[in-house]
This record gives sequence, C-alpha cells and structure tokens, in this order.
Amino acid sequence: MEELKLLKEEIEKIKARNNRVEADKAWETSVIRRIAVSICTYLVVLLFFLMIKNERPFVSAFIPALGFLLSTLSIDILKSIWLKNRE
Repeated sequence: MEELKLLKEEIEKIKARNNRVEADKAWETSVIRRIAVSICTYLVVLLFFLMIKNERPFVSAFIPALGFLLSTLSIDILKSIWLKNRE
C-alpha cells in the first residue's frame, strides 16, 4: 500500500514538472516575449546611439530590433525543416 502511495506522489511530481516545462516552452515562443525583447533591444541600442551621437539614433535603433524579430520568425521555419530532415 505504501508503494502505491509513493508511485502516486511521483506521478504528481512528474505532472507538475511537465506543466512547468510546457509553460516555459510557451513563454519562449510567445509573441509577447518576442515583442518585449525587441523593445528592450531597441531601447538599449537607442541609448548607445544617443551616447555616441549617431545622426539618426531613433531610426538606426530599429535595425537590430527588426533583425531580432525576423530571426525569430525564420528560426521556426528552419527548425521544422531541420526536424523533418533529421528523422
């Protein structure tokens, strides 16, 4: 009887871990995260460009932020191709 109780507890721990892992995966691929990272990238690069007195810091800072967004879009496509060819 004690063994059955231990097995149930282990199953509950595994389920809880799986829920955490699924939530982490959902966050990593979420649009909100991508937008937040892009905004942070823009602000950091903008501050840098303002410090070095770039001629057009507000426009120039869009390039790395846009590059990040584009890389997250293309990575999903490349990942699916890679996974298909891997099997």
